[in-house]
Amino acid sequence: MNLADYFEEYKLNAENIYKFEKYKDLILVYNKHTNLTRITEDDDFNVKHFLDSLSLFKTGLFDEKKKVIDIGTGAGFPGVPLKLYNEDLDITLLDSLRKRIDFLEGVIEELGLKNIKAIHARAEEIARDEKCREKYDIAVSRAVANLSTLTEYSMGFVKVGGYFISQKGPEYKEELKKADRAIKLMGGEVEKVIHTPLPSDIDHYIIVINKIKSTDKKYPRGGGKPRKSPL
Repeated sequence: MNLADYFEEYKLNAENIYKFEKYKDLILVYNKHTNLTRITEDDDFNVKHFLDSLSLFKTGLFDEKKKVIDIGTGAGFPGVPLKLYNEDLDITLLDSLRKRIDFLEGVIEELGLKNIKAIHARAEEIARDEKCREKYDIAVSRAVANLSTLTEYSMGFVKVGGYFISQKGPEYKEELKKADRAIKLMGGEVEKVIHTPLPSDIDHYIIVINKIKSTDKKYPRGGGKPRKSPL
């Protein structure tokens, strides 16, 4: 299957398809000397990176002009695909590894993208910065961390009335139970969970957490505590 076949339900035009292909090529070339992804086989890449990222549009929350931060973006997932599909989104790509940010800045330039930036910082530090604190409509993360940790990292960025969205696998129910305290402490409430199965029997879920009140300024905790000692 070519990329257009995978994207059939999203009805992308030829220019968008070209940009997705170009983005993939940039990742695979950079990946030869700096690890960005272990997924390099074409079909797996299209499904596990591109389709998984685009499945976020099934929430109905990314269809208009929104300010979005992608926390622990890595090679730019899901932030860059979100931007390629809806150019009206204002995207911030956040990662703690300088080499990834260097790569993403190159992607932004190569693809001629506007209203998207890559920031080198740790989430638990920049979430306390007034320029970022509760300034985003949506925080999203595919980062490999438990939901309690991701919630603490992310909710400080989100405006009251906005959303934190996390993508998880079949283990999401257990993670939700363990994250219940963290979600409430951060001012959140689980609104819904959307099942988004992918080709090859991949079982994925989108957890949508609505921010119903402001996050206490003592969160997120510093010193790596969200990861070492989840709430």
